[in-house]
Order: sequence, then C-alpha cells, then structure tokens
Amino acid sequence: MPELPEVETLRRSLIEPLVGRSLGDVTIHRGDLREPVDSTGLQSLAERRILALRRRAKYLLIDLSGEQTLAIHLGMSGQLTLVDRNTPKAKHEHLSVAVGEQRLRFVDPRRFGLVLALRSNDLSTDPHFAHLGLEPLTAEFDGDYLRARARGRRGPVKSFIMDAGIVVGVGNIYASEALYHAGIHPSRGVHRIATTRWNRLGRAIQRVLSEAIDRGGTTFSDFVDGYGRSGGNQPDLAVYGRSGEPCPGCSETIRRRVQGGRSTFYCPKCQR
Repeated sequence: MPELPEVETLRRSLIEPLVGRSLGDVTIHRGDLREPVDSTGLQSLAERRILALRRRAKYLLIDLSGEQTLAIHLGMSGQLTLVDRNTPKAKHEHLSVAVGEQRLRFVDPRRFGLVLALRSNDLSTDPHFAHLGLEPLTAEFDGDYLRARARGRRGPVKSFIMDAGIVVGVGNIYASEALYHAGIHPSRGVHRIATTRWNRLGRAIQRVLSEAIDRGGTTFSDFVDGYGRSGGNQPDLAVYGRSGEPCPGCSETIRRRVQGGRSTFYCPKCQR
C-alpha cells in the first residue's frame, strides 16, 4: 500500500504540470471504489482552476477555485497518472479528468482507493480527516511527542506508530525500517520504552520517510508517480522484505513475523 513517501512523491511530480491549469470534462467509467464515486460532485469540479497540491496523511489534495478540493487516496493499488488525452482507457481505469491536452486518470485494480469532491473549508471536520494525528515531517513531531501519546498505553510499538490517530503516513514498510534504525524490537510494549529510545525512534521515522521521498518512494508492485515512473527506494531498505538475509549492521539473519495481520521484518540481535 502506498505510504506517506509515495503520496508525497506523487504530489511533487504533479505540481508543475497541474498548478495553474483548469480541469476539463470529468469522465467516470466505473464508480465502485471503497466508497462509491459521487459523480455529481466530481462533475461539478469541471472548469475549476487548480490552485495547489497538498498532502494530508496518505491523501493527495488538489485545491481548486471556488473553495473545492479533490481528495484522492490510492488505497492498495491505485495509480494517478497524467497521460495524453487520446491515450486509450486502461483496463482498470475508474475515471479521468481532462487537463488541457492531457488527462489525469485514476486506475485501481483492487478498488480500495477513494476519489472525493469536498469543500476545502470542511476538510478538518470531514470524517476522512478529523481523526488524523500529527504529520511526522513537521517540527512538532519528535520523541517527546511519541512518549507523551504512549503514556498510559500498552501494546506493541509497531502498532502504535502505525496508528494514524497518533502519527500519519507511517505504514508497514516504514514502521519496520524506522524500528530497525532505532534499535527497537517491533513487539516491545510502548510502556517499556525509555525516553532516549523514543528520541531515537522519532528521528528514525523522519529519516526513513525523508530518504524514501528523496528516492522517489518504494515500488514493490503498483506504485508509480504522476508520469508512471516507479520508485527507487527498494534497494535501500534495510530489513523490509529481507527475511533470511543478513542484517546490514551485524550479519544476523533477518526474521519475519506477523503482527496485526501484517508482515514485520527485524533483526533479533540489533533490535531489543
């Protein structure tokens, strides 16, 4: 599933070709996404000018004139790409929006994505956004914030940092990577982590997310940026997807376990 670095990579790739342009006709081929597509709401966005592209958690936000926002979540397999206007419809294409001589198309084979037409001023109270926690790539986010939010809680630290109500955008890949770089075992209870280790974890989360953005995100199967380019972060992952391989720090064999129905990768020697 695309995480924060992938959505940020997508946002950056689309800023130059989209901002300042106007949306044209909206074509809906099928509306059966995680939530049914609101065809009337999307059609009302035609002819509006694109003012800015933002990101909130794993949502791409396209701010439009008239205080409207087109919010897009890629789900597990979604792709948002800018193609020539005459490009044939893709197999799993759900909708597209004309932008000059191009069109912005949304393809999603597994249909867990979202495409929403929302009022810009209502985003903070909208049910999709109201529950979201702090953005990790901000000055307010650090180990002290994590420690404060963990006070009185129990449960494994990996589940804690993947809770979007605590901190947004840290999905399965980057949670495993950050815990490795912080030297914290993914199953360690949050009530058993000292202040110094929280500080290391806060820095590690910011590090792995920032480095992944710099490399264009991580692509294992579906993710591409707005021009259809795959990410380049995969070779630099330290533990994720590397079960049975030697740890880059100590040569111990990297292990895999299932937590909360998701694969977790870690070094049993480096992480305690």
